[in-house]
Amino acid sequence: MKQTFTYYAHVDLSSLLLEFSTSLNGLDAKTAHTHLAKYGPNTFDLSRKRPAVIEWLASFFSPLPILLLILCAVSWMVGESKGALVIGSMVFLSITLAFIQEHRSTRAAEKLKELVSIKITVMRHGELIDIPMREVVPGDLVNLSAGDIIPGDIRLIETKDLFVDQSSLTGEAIPAEKQAHAVQQAGTGYDTPNICFMGSHVTSGLGKGLVFATAIDTHFGHLAKDISSRRKKTGFDLGIEKFIWLMIRFMLVLVPLVFLINGLIKGDWLEALLFATAVAVGLTPEMLPLLVTINLAKGAISMAKKKVIVKRLNSIQNLGAMDVLCTDKTGTLTQNRIILEKHLDTKGHT
Repeated sequence: MKQTFTYYAHVDLSSLLLEFSTSLNGLDAKTAHTHLAKYGPNTFDLSRKRPAVIEWLASFFSPLPILLLILCAVSWMVGESKGALVIGSMVFLSITLAFIQEHRSTRAAEKLKELVSIKITVMRHGELIDIPMREVVPGDLVNLSAGDIIPGDIRLIETKDLFVDQSSLTGEAIPAEKQAHAVQQAGTGYDTPNICFMGSHVTSGLGKGLVFATAIDTHFGHLAKDISSRRKKTGFDLGIEKFIWLMIRFMLVLVPLVFLINGLIKGDWLEALLFATAVAVGLTPEMLPLLVTINLAKGAISMAKKKVIVKRLNSIQNLGAMDVLCTDKTGTLTQNRIILEKHLDTKGHT
């Protein structure tokens, strides 16, 4: 059972070293390899990775493609093979085009991640060495200095005027002072003085600490997982769904009514079925998926020329629909510095 950070805040150093099979000389190569195999690399990718074919097939399971595919099947069954071919082609082209665009964007984003290589100074077998951040494991002794990124959740064992910027987690612009001594009663959050959290960085001072959690097991990892698991539909998705359900309600009322009236008046039920099918096809905007995808893809290409990667095509519509964008969280989305841009007197004059 994994312990919480409050446990590591008050546990004594000897127990901490014993729990992770390490010492003040750091992990040896064999133990480090064992921990890497046990806990996994110090990185987390919260995107739901599935085979490309599965991703492509999953794109068909949305209201508009399903509606069009049903009409395609009905048209084929009643002998309207040309109409069925046109509808099927529109669905296939729109979904394939959107999938190719998003797949390329995802691959480009992954290649950008590979270009970033962060080195962390750790104590291994009595020697200070620099290793990639992804190779940091629980039990590693990490040396911290100004500018260093906190590579995991860390219990501090030595500090000298250590201040840590936690603005990416708390929004607070003022760095928090950290100390190494064990606390009898840990804080309830980021105010715990002897714990450094992944997602923050050192602004000044020196420190040494023992990593007790990495990757998804960190406090930052739990927050990221919680946020990513509650992915909401975009305004564009909701608008398309409302439109499709409106069409479905029209069809559920109008198509059976046309079928019954035509059959009762003319007495030819096969002809009535063909006519009702034609009405259903006429009510459905077969070209809508393709036109929407082409327009969104064009927007993504325009953004790409400005060196912006669009991973989800639907986000283009949301971005274009904005009139005013308001942001908060100083330090998370800003430079964590206050800059005087302009000042006015009481009468509004500069």
